[in-house]
Amino acid sequence: MAYSRLLLLLLIGVISSNLPGLQARPIDFWCNREARKSMTKTVEGLKKDMADCVGSHELPSPLQLPCLWVQPAEWVNKTLQQKHAEVHSALHVFQDGVHGARSQSTLQCQTSLLERLERHITNYVGLVDSLPMQTEMGSHLVQNFTNETTLDAVLDKYRTLLKGKLERFARDLKDNICNEHDTVIT
Repeated sequence: MAYSRLLLLLLIGVISSNLPGLQARPIDFWCNREARKSMTKTVEGLKKDMADCVGSHELPSPLQLPCLWVQPAEWVNKTLQQKHAEVHSALHVFQDGVHGARSQSTLQCQTSLLERLERHITNYVGLVDSLPMQTEMGSHLVQNFTNETTLDAVLDKYRTLLKGKLERFARDLKDNICNEHDTVIT
């Protein structure tokens, strides 16, 4: 049974990698708002699964998360490199916090939810890292933090990051990278 599943997955992988337009590339994420919205829906799935997971609401210890408020007037005056650094740093703070909570969790269901969230964050880190731009270090890194003690609050903050800074950053990138790669811009 396991052998046939593995064979099926391998077959699907081979077929999908040879069909034009079916491969998802990082550029597709940055240039297609619907692709970004689709990935954001994963957070809603985690919240729904959390409701079925008794005891998963309270985290074993507070998570230190970045403040995510975006001042529009300040945001427009930042360079793409500064925006990239802010998004990149915020994702890494989330990743480190979730990893720490997962390693301290004693509830199997909560651990599973945190693992899924960590994989999701890792996917975003990979997308941000895939951009052909130099990340500025220094004063644009995360400087303000909040402490969150519930998984629900962490998921809300993560969704705020995705729909706030990350989405604004993607819109700002659109003119710079999407036309260069002849990708449909939506």
